[in-house]
Amino acid sequence: MTVTAMPKTDDKTEAPKGKKAKKPKGEKKSKKKLIVILLVVVLGGGAGYWFFLKPSGPAVPKPGAVLPLTEQTVNLAGGHYLKVTIALQLTKKASADLDGSQAEQEVINVFSGLEVGDVNLAKTRQSLQQQLTKKIESDYPDEVMDVYLTEFVTT
Repeated sequence: MTVTAMPKTDDKTEAPKGKKAKKPKGEKKSKKKLIVILLVVVLGGGAGYWFFLKPSGPAVPKPGAVLPLTEQTVNLAGGHYLKVTIALQLTKKASADLDGSQAEQEVINVFSGLEVGDVNLAKTRQSLQQQLTKKIESDYPDEVMDVYLTEFVTT
């Protein structure tokens, strides 16, 4: 009879065939602690970024002087006219002697040839004013922040 010696196994790390090996209790706890610590560090870093380093977006310009422009008469469709005066809300960065000729040209471009009934509707007038404001703000970047219709008369 032959006797073969089987190598000794550590009961804690190896399991008999068909059963899973059990890990030491201390190893399970240390992995859980490591995961919890990593989560806390990642969440803390994200919160720190959110509160301290996140860009705030573009700065809102501070209003400066209001520059009234001269009265303009614009030809509408059907032989009608629009008498309109605008004022530009300047930013603090804008120079006091701003030339408003580009803004006056935009008034003519936006209102010329429209029907008198269209420009008299409040909803259409607001839409046209917004369109005019966008065009003037693009003509005067960082100098004009709003446009006011101070006179608006149709004939």
